[in-house]
Amino acid sequence: MGTTYHVTVVGNVVDPEALKAKIDAVLVQVNREMSTYDPHSELMALNGSPIGVEFDLSEALAFLLQESAAIHRDTGGAFDITVGPLVNRWGFGPDADQAPPRPQEVKALMARVGFQHLQFNDDGTRVTRKRDVFVDLSAIAKGYGVDQVALLLAGEGYRDYLVEIGGELRLAGNNPLGKPWRIAVERPQLVPGSMQAAINVTEAAVATSGSYRNFKWVDGKQLSHTIDPATGWPVDHQLVSVTVIAKTCARADALATAFSVMGPEKTLAFAEQHALPVFMLEQQGGELVERWSTSFASYIDD
Repeated sequence: MGTTYHVTVVGNVVDPEALKAKIDAVLVQVNREMSTYDPHSELMALNGSPIGVEFDLSEALAFLLQESAAIHRDTGGAFDITVGPLVNRWGFGPDADQAPPRPQEVKALMARVGFQHLQFNDDGTRVTRKRDVFVDLSAIAKGYGVDQVALLLAGEGYRDYLVEIGGELRLAGNNPLGKPWRIAVERPQLVPGSMQAAINVTEAAVATSGSYRNFKWVDGKQLSHTIDPATGWPVDHQLVSVTVIAKTCARADALATAFSVMGPEKTLAFAEQHALPVFMLEQQGGELVERWSTSFASYIDD
C-alpha cells in the first residue's frame, strides 16, 4: 500500500510474532488484489483487460467495486475510482514535475473518466470495461485493509484493539486504561503531529482526507491533489480537512475523499441527511474554522 501500519492489542497476546505474521499475510493479500503498484495484481489485470470483454472478479475485488459504486451513487459522482489518469496528469502521480495540463488535455482525459464506463453483470461478479478506464482503488483500499486486519483480530478472539494504516483507523473495545480510544484530529500544518481536536471513539472507523500535505504551487496558486471527476480540474474551495466516522474504514476512507471533492456546504448537508459524524476544518479569512455535523458532537473530548 506504500505506507506503514500500526496495531495495538490490549490484553495477553501469547505469540506476538505469529500474530504479526498473520497480519502481514492479510495485507499482502490485499495488495495482491487491489494494488496499482504491483503489475501482477488482480486490479492491474483488470486494467489491462480487453475493452468490451468480461473480467471475472474475486470475491474481495467484487465487494470493493460494488462498495465503490454505491458510494459513487450516494455522493452524486464525487467519489470516482476512474479519476486516476487526471490525478497523474496534474502531477500528483509518478511524474510530479510535469507542467499542468492544457484545457484540451483535460478534455481528452475526461473521455477516460467515469464509473459509467464499467459495466457489471447482475450479481457483480464480472465487470466489463466499456472504455479504456484505469481503476484506482487507493481512496478505499487502505480503509479496506484496515477492516480486514480488524476482522482477523476479532476472529482471533481479541476485543480491544486499534488498527491504523496510513492514518486510517478502526477501533474496538477500550484502550489499555479501560476507556474508549482517544485519538487526535491533526491540525493542517506542515509540521506533522500538531493536534486540532481530540475525539473518543470505539466500535467504529475513522478516516481523514485533506489537501494540506499534498499540493503544489503553480503560477502563485495552490493546487489541491483532489481532482473533481466532474470537471477534471483540482477542487477550488475552502475545505482543508475532513474527518469521517463510519462503521467500516473502507466507507469512511471513500467518503472522506468524496467530501474533499464536494466541499464544506455539500458535505455538511450530506452528513446531516445521513446522520453521519463528520468534522471539518475550513479556511475562512486566513483562519482555520472548525465545523461538525450534529452526529459528531458526542465524540468530541471536552
